[in-house]
Amino acid sequence: MSIPRTELANAIRALSMDAVQKAKSGHPGAPMGMADIAEVLWNDFLRHNPANPAWPGRDRFVLSNGHGSMLLYSLLHLSGYALSMEEIQNFRQMHSKTPGHPEYGYAPGVETTTGPLGQGLANAVGMALAEKVLASQFNQPSHTVVDHYTYVFLGDGCLMEGISHEASSLAGTLGLGKLIAFYDDNGISIDGDVQGWFTDDTPARFGAYGWHVVAGIDGHNAAEVQAAVVTARAQSDKPTLICCKTIIGKGSPGKQGTESAHGSALGEDEVAATREALGWKYGPFEIPADIYSGWDARELGAAREQEWEQTMAAYAVAHPELAQELRRRLAGDLPDGFSHHANEYIAQCQQEGAAIASRKASQNCLNAYGPLLPELLGGSADLAGSNLTLWNGSRGVSANDASGNYIYYGVREFAMAAIMNGIALHGGFINYGATFLIFMEYARNAVRMAALMRQQSIFVFTHDSIGLGEDGPTHQPVEQLTALRATPNMQTWRPCDAVESAVAWKTAIERRDGPCALIFSRQTLPHQSRDDNQVAGIHRGAYVLKDGSGKPDAILIATGSEVQLAVAAAEQLASKGRQIRVVSMPCAELFEQQDPDYRETVLPSDILARVAIEALHADYWYKHVGLDGRVVGMTTFGESAPADELMHHFGFTTDNVVAVVEDILV
Repeated sequence: MSIPRTELANAIRALSMDAVQKAKSGHPGAPMGMADIAEVLWNDFLRHNPANPAWPGRDRFVLSNGHGSMLLYSLLHLSGYALSMEEIQNFRQMHSKTPGHPEYGYAPGVETTTGPLGQGLANAVGMALAEKVLASQFNQPSHTVVDHYTYVFLGDGCLMEGISHEASSLAGTLGLGKLIAFYDDNGISIDGDVQGWFTDDTPARFGAYGWHVVAGIDGHNAAEVQAAVVTARAQSDKPTLICCKTIIGKGSPGKQGTESAHGSALGEDEVAATREALGWKYGPFEIPADIYSGWDARELGAAREQEWEQTMAAYAVAHPELAQELRRRLAGDLPDGFSHHANEYIAQCQQEGAAIASRKASQNCLNAYGPLLPELLGGSADLAGSNLTLWNGSRGVSANDASGNYIYYGVREFAMAAIMNGIALHGGFINYGATFLIFMEYARNAVRMAALMRQQSIFVFTHDSIGLGEDGPTHQPVEQLTALRATPNMQTWRPCDAVESAVAWKTAIERRDGPCALIFSRQTLPHQSRDDNQVAGIHRGAYVLKDGSGKPDAILIATGSEVQLAVAAAEQLASKGRQIRVVSMPCAELFEQQDPDYRETVLPSDILARVAIEALHADYWYKHVGLDGRVVGMTTFGESAPADELMHHFGFTTDNVVAVVEDILV
């Protein structure tokens, strides 16, 4: 006997309200309201294999309104993923696989970390974009090996966030036909009825973006939801928004349809009343065998994966080189010999000794490394000509031809960063995106999410200090580098010349357990002479660039454009008989991960006279110079003036650095 669909959906409602009640915190409203939609999607359409959550041919499911995490955990548990009832009962507890918001890497089947509203939608755009580009690069006539959908649930809060505009606009422009979004139109947010602050005509808005819109769906009517998905999947050239009218907290007789169901446990009495109202005859965390059987997706999932493997096998016979390359890229392996060729390029940069702006050095790196990396997928937020992120092999991705390797993101910094995270999560690419360092602030939360999820998103930030000049303090970064360096699991590189730039790019490409921020200058920087040991030291984040003949009287620490200033000051001090060490520290986080012995060779603990020089915020550097050390840095915003005048005005001159060192040595 088949189980009624409402009964299958009620299992989600029961688990969600029970878990939130046991935790005494959480958000039962969205899971209870979206249970019927989720049941149709997961049981009728979603192609996935609970036994292999990382199967490349699976559909992706993203819960953008991540506060409703018990919806996702219930789906994973019921359909057969390795997420036990014990983990459901440990919802929101320390070290459980069921944290308050879905976190990538905890429960199997969680495709991305969500919670900051709107970012899940942008991640889903990235996943759908990755699918479209990968399909265009690899699918062949009679051999469709990349072919999956990306489904995303989102709520009113996601649509109020500005990132939803940025990401959805680009998704429509790029014609992401395999992106299907379900709008949980329940009319309630934390403060109550959204009519007081959210009256957008959402269907018209998405229609203007170039989406296909299915409006007016009863989110509690399985037949309507099913028909809407069929219609959406028939659209090959447009993403689809399915607008589902739902009741938040459906089933709760005293709280459904109100903000009371949104963000707190229903309460013991209301949970009991909800059980009675739903006709759910089972105790807390009790799921009968027939309900489990109705949800179990393991057998079908295994069959679908096997079918995909057969498709891949036929593809390998017809196109063996393409099949091998696709497998490599999906596995995240770099091409054979990449590291060797990159090291050759680093040596070439050292030999050539060119004076060059580091943003131009970055572009040269792309021209050197790009031909070695078919998986490289770049982009810029409408600043390609300033960020210098286009290289000789760049080809734009468009709605009609997605086989290229460069995304014109438009003026959408936040969406760019979140879309990049979705691309990284999807797999098959090493992707980078660029803007000015100051506009990292627009992208900040998505940059943070890349670090939280340990994803290989490469963020290129140019125009890296007051040295950009006349555009003034609105465009001159000051505090941004401190924020990046304070982000756990982020590696922030600020190279001083072409050699350090080449090492920075190589490291970012080879790093698979987190993001890198590559910070480049607008102004020309001189080449610094080094031996092989010093070049090796760049890979360790910091190294001794210049040294005196004896024990140092003082240590100068610098990055980027200020390394030349440290070298010049050291030379002037040496003429006065001072022994000065210059340490270039292009990646402080990487240096801090080195063993204590290496760190001691670079920054001896008995040398307390230390001065850091960087034309950005000073506060970060006290961890390396000590409270008695000095920092030649910024403590105010900049000014609008030519770069040379600004540097002189704010003390970034050889004479000032020399004076600071002499003062500390008194």
